[in-house]
Amino acid sequence: MTVRVVIAEDQAAVRAGFRSLLERGDDIDVVGEAANGEEATGLARQLLPDVILMDIRMPVLDGIEATRRIVADPELENVRVVVLTTFEIDEYVFAALESGASGFLVKDIEPEDLRDAVRLVAHGQALLAPAITRRVIEAFVTRRPAIRTDSRRVDLLTDREREVVGLVADGLSNAEIAERLFISPLTAKTHVSRASMKLGARDRAQLVVIAYQTGLAAMRP
Repeated sequence: MTVRVVIAEDQAAVRAGFRSLLERGDDIDVVGEAANGEEATGLARQLLPDVILMDIRMPVLDGIEATRRIVADPELENVRVVVLTTFEIDEYVFAALESGASGFLVKDIEPEDLRDAVRLVAHGQALLAPAITRRVIEAFVTRRPAIRTDSRRVDLLTDREREVVGLVADGLSNAEIAERLFISPLTAKTHVSRASMKLGARDRAQLVVIAYQTGLAAMRP
């Protein structure tokens, strides 16, 4: 499977650098480039890429709003957005994750790690170690009021699903959840999928966000 990528970044030199790094992978094809969020949204609808690498700070339309529009479009349900940031803990990263981004990458990521991350997202998996996403989310949730998801959605979860969501937020993979709860990896995956569906989480990164918003994740000091 060839992974089709769109790069949304306002600096042409940065876009060229990412294109060069990505296309060194035989299974990755950069199908489009955008200089702002409005162009990125248009290319998403026109090209239906697997992954969009989205800078946050862009003119005309920023990456957060562009992500929100892409995620909200039912025709783009298979398009995954990965946010690009200069620092690992960026003040806008949490807002991007809230908007539906599948994760984030720092711009100085190693080339092979970049390619691996794009492949991972394209195959519907968690972009980066959940513990890293958790650390970023934790940093921001402690500084701002929780935006609660519909409590009726939370009420739909079984006790086991609540437990599993908490473990996802704690950084455990499906295999580690299975080991912790003495269940099979397939059963763990099923619990994660059902909980995601009930909570309206598009992917694992968003499930972690919702876990913190709803109190399903235990905050650490």
